[in-house]
Amino acid sequence: MSASKDRVVLAYSGGLDTSVAIGWIGEQTGREVITVAVDVGQGGEDLEVIRQRALDCGAVEAYVADARDEFANEYCMPALKANALYEGKYPLVSAISRPVIAKHLVKAARQFGASTVAHGCTGKGNDQVRFEVAITSMAPDMDCISPVRDLALTRDVAIEYAEKHNLPIETTKHNPFSIDQNVWGRAIETGFLEDLWNAPTKDVYVYTDDPTYPPLPDEVVVHFEQGIPTAIDGQPVTPLQAIQELNRRAGAQGVGRIDMVEDRLVGIKSREIYEAPGAVALIEAHQALESVTLERMQRRYKKQMEQAWGELVYEAQWYSPLKKSMDAFIEDTQKYVTGDIRMVLHGGRAVVNGRKTDTGLYDFNLATYETGDTFDQSSSRGFIEIYGMQSKLAAARDVRLGNGVGF
Repeated sequence: MSASKDRVVLAYSGGLDTSVAIGWIGEQTGREVITVAVDVGQGGEDLEVIRQRALDCGAVEAYVADARDEFANEYCMPALKANALYEGKYPLVSAISRPVIAKHLVKAARQFGASTVAHGCTGKGNDQVRFEVAITSMAPDMDCISPVRDLALTRDVAIEYAEKHNLPIETTKHNPFSIDQNVWGRAIETGFLEDLWNAPTKDVYVYTDDPTYPPLPDEVVVHFEQGIPTAIDGQPVTPLQAIQELNRRAGAQGVGRIDMVEDRLVGIKSREIYEAPGAVALIEAHQALESVTLERMQRRYKKQMEQAWGELVYEAQWYSPLKKSMDAFIEDTQKYVTGDIRMVLHGGRAVVNGRKTDTGLYDFNLATYETGDTFDQSSSRGFIEIYGMQSKLAAARDVRLGNGVGF
């Protein structure tokens, strides 16, 4: 067996399951394991601490990457420009993080001479598909495995293995929830939430405070340049800083809590709790600016594409040819999406109450009903006659053939 066949690159979180997977993969496949830890703004431990733990658990190499700015710039911003909300609600928190993690998995595999990539997903979720489709879209020669799905690494086995081998990882009772988080938001599932009648308890939420008793309203002004937030309340920000600032301020007001039953790619329905204060507030602001700057038919068509874009990304097609073509259209629509949006964050809502742009299509003199109105109302009579001609002709035919509307 060649050297490239003797190594597996493992997506590594630093937790129990992936720490145990290092040795488990070695025992089950006879291959060396290289871990990859990617920071996409999930918080928690320092990358160097995670790197050392991977080595202590038996990894031959430990690759770490601070991808927070990369994730914000190249993955969150396209989602913002697309106003991406799967099934009208979910801002694709996990769906957009998998492609950037997969990118670093492939990069590490090339660097360290591995031909197989492993991840910690189960066999019934969306993320196994997202990881593997993203990986093979970038590296069609790569193989993919899941210790949980393919190598029988269940939770009880993981705890027993860790204790037997004295691994430097806690083996306390399983948290009732399955949680995935990054700077764009946080996803919570399983446990008592699987009973659809059970309401989320306070301990479910971390990114958002209870909106029932909010602090005083918080007014914020977000400045966009071609669809990207570049300043908040006049202070320049990077995309990452914009998301972080609105996570803090919108989160304090309980903005961005989502409780939904969604249709998974694998064919089952799943109850999911999300909290994405920054994402929800930014999408609300971005939509408001587009309402002023996009031409009517362009905006109408973009809304249709936004739904398709969200479904495509949710269903693991980030690197697909269709997604690439859609991105080109969406990027073109952002040419004039520049200006300021003022919104009030309060009581779980982000409400836009002001818009200002030099590239908009709103004309005060055309819109006003006061003195100074420049709209020629006499033009409307001819417009209505032409606009309604097809319906008028069809109605006349119905009456002639005895199919007219009866009153």
